[in-house]
Amino acid sequence: MDSYVYLVPAMGIIGLLYTVWKFFWVSKQDAGTSRMKEISNYIADGAMAFLRAEWKILTYFGIVVALLLAFMASRNPHSHWFIAISFLIGAFFSALAGYIGMRIATKANVRTAHAARTSLSKALQVSFTGGSVMGMGVAGLAVFGLGGLFIILYHIFAAGLPVNSPEMFKAIEVLTGFSLGAESIALFARVGGGIYTKAADVGADLVGKVEAGIPEDDPRNPATIADNVGDNVGDVAGMGADLFGSYVATVLATIVLGQETVANDAFGGFSPILLPMMIAGAGIIFSIIGTFFVRISDASGVHTNVVQRALNMGNWGSIIMTAIASFLLVEWLLPSTPMNLRGFEFSKYDVFGSIIVGLIVGTLMSIITEFYTAMGRRPVLTIVRQSGTGHATNVIGGLAVGMESTLLPILVLAGGIIGSYYFAGLYGVAIAAAGMMATTAMQLAIDAFGPIADNAGGIAEMSELPKEVREKTDTLDAVGNTTAATGKGFAIASAALTALALFAAFVGVAMPGYQHIDIYKAEVLASLFVGAMIPFIFSSLAIRAVGEAAMSMVEEVRRQFREIPGIMEGKGKPEYDKCVAISTEASIKKMMIPGAIAIISPLIVGFLLGPEALGGFLAGATVSGVLMGMFQNNAGGAWDNAKKSFEKGADISGEKFYKGSDPHKASVTGDTVGDPFKDTSGPSMNILIKLMSIVSLVIAPTLADIFHTGIQAPETGLHHSIHKNVVNGSDMLSLQSEKRN
Repeated sequence: MDSYVYLVPAMGIIGLLYTVWKFFWVSKQDAGTSRMKEISNYIADGAMAFLRAEWKILTYFGIVVALLLAFMASRNPHSHWFIAISFLIGAFFSALAGYIGMRIATKANVRTAHAARTSLSKALQVSFTGGSVMGMGVAGLAVFGLGGLFIILYHIFAAGLPVNSPEMFKAIEVLTGFSLGAESIALFARVGGGIYTKAADVGADLVGKVEAGIPEDDPRNPATIADNVGDNVGDVAGMGADLFGSYVATVLATIVLGQETVANDAFGGFSPILLPMMIAGAGIIFSIIGTFFVRISDASGVHTNVVQRALNMGNWGSIIMTAIASFLLVEWLLPSTPMNLRGFEFSKYDVFGSIIVGLIVGTLMSIITEFYTAMGRRPVLTIVRQSGTGHATNVIGGLAVGMESTLLPILVLAGGIIGSYYFAGLYGVAIAAAGMMATTAMQLAIDAFGPIADNAGGIAEMSELPKEVREKTDTLDAVGNTTAATGKGFAIASAALTALALFAAFVGVAMPGYQHIDIYKAEVLASLFVGAMIPFIFSSLAIRAVGEAAMSMVEEVRRQFREIPGIMEGKGKPEYDKCVAISTEASIKKMMIPGAIAIISPLIVGFLLGPEALGGFLAGATVSGVLMGMFQNNAGGAWDNAKKSFEKGADISGEKFYKGSDPHKASVTGDTVGDPFKDTSGPSMNILIKLMSIVSLVIAPTLADIFHTGIQAPETGLHHSIHKNVVNGSDMLSLQSEKRN
């Protein structure tokens, strides 16, 4: 392996240095009045209290899982106990990614509110810079952690050995522990944070806006601090851990298939492994450059399309530059001679074709999701009109939009799978996902600025700043709702491609020599249906948790309105800490069962029914999970922006309706229904399907040994085992050819 691999962690370090630089820049901005600082401190303290409670539980979980991994690996000659250490490192980095996001968001929110007192351009600069700290921090940690650990494991297990040696396979097997740790923490962070934020949000909306008739984020509402804390723990810390896990899983899937790819290159056959890591590193560099494109002029006015256009400039710039860099990396790393994976031959230009397919799929997914969730577009306007006839028709309209919104993305995704496979087979599918995720740093920066702007609006309202300040923060927040929805669409698309690549890797490890799974077998068909059920029961548990926690929140807010003298007149002080405690306790308790389902269900199916049945289970869960994720994310996003349409006045049959009107109240109900869809269960789907695939990949060597799924090649008598005993590449290809014949 060439020393160029050291460029990977180096590019991760560049991302982390940018993170530190911009973190201090945000910290130096003016935090405003003493009242603004007081509210900001309430939010920061509540957010950190949640993180400490969550980390305490997840520490116990991490230690138990690490011990189980070490025990399982010690009994398997094809693995190593170091996988437990790899798991803990991945879990720590995932938690750290969430912490970085939390810290910067709770600093940037109040500074964005103060910046909005001067201009929209300054408010955008502060909020987007806060988002970019999170984006580059998450991407930098992922590239630095994965690249650095890969180098260490290579030197421990496989230094100087061929890429297809058993020792190299063992190094990559241990590396899967890093991804398992990252995705495990991501799932709990996303579900726990989602339960927290939506319990507070639903409770605050139902009692505050609907029953009491007071504005959103009114300081008289006892749940308003918990609501603003929730924006950070769910949409920032949870999202940071989520995207960190997605980034790592995508690169890992390509590494696993790259190790199996035969390539006669100048790097000893390592180029298919190096390529996804180098693309991820280059994506950080060009995402940093892309952040400098996000600028607006004060002369442009206070309009959402102005802000959206500026964000699109940064996004498009980073995508185009990453595409050019990917071509140069492919030209430099990959050999001119054909490569081969499981009998599928492809050239380096075919690999670049797959990368372009991935970038196109990611871009189209974002455009389609924006259409279905943005204000002023046909789907949202449909829900607005249906709000005019009541709460029920609003809910019906939102559900219909969410279901309709799966059509085009699935067709794009299906085309992407066919196109990427056409170019470079299974490796093409994996590298397409890696290409799509290359600009994660920019995607996350755009995504994270939304919760910061939302918090800024809450602080402006509670601090009783002038109306024009809230107008500017609401403009940013409205764009943030759309970018959050497009980010989730982007994430679920990349998760689908990544899950397919992990699925292919699982089949190659658990059933070496097999090229397919026989769906006609009863246990495979049964497992297919069981797998398709998992996203539904997972969503049910997550949504029910939000509902039950929201009920407790509603009762507490009603109690305070009833029992605290002068609260509605602004003379009595609400007990904010009681509402924060309700959300914290509910989220910690209720995140455990959904998380356990994701980890335990593949183990039960795999060890009871075997690897082929587990393959059917993963196929069912992946298809169902992708559809559920798209439906819930888009329905929730459309409901939210339908509600926001009334803030500036919505036209229904030629009549204008505003906040406080009956159609607005109906839209609040729809938004409340959509809240757990878009912020709890929906975004968890992409982690769910990847986590189950990674768990399956980790246990694949053990399943192969237990169920003896290696193939006896009759012509040679050789056992084509899990760790590829045939070291010479040409011999391996000839053996594959014999099996096919």
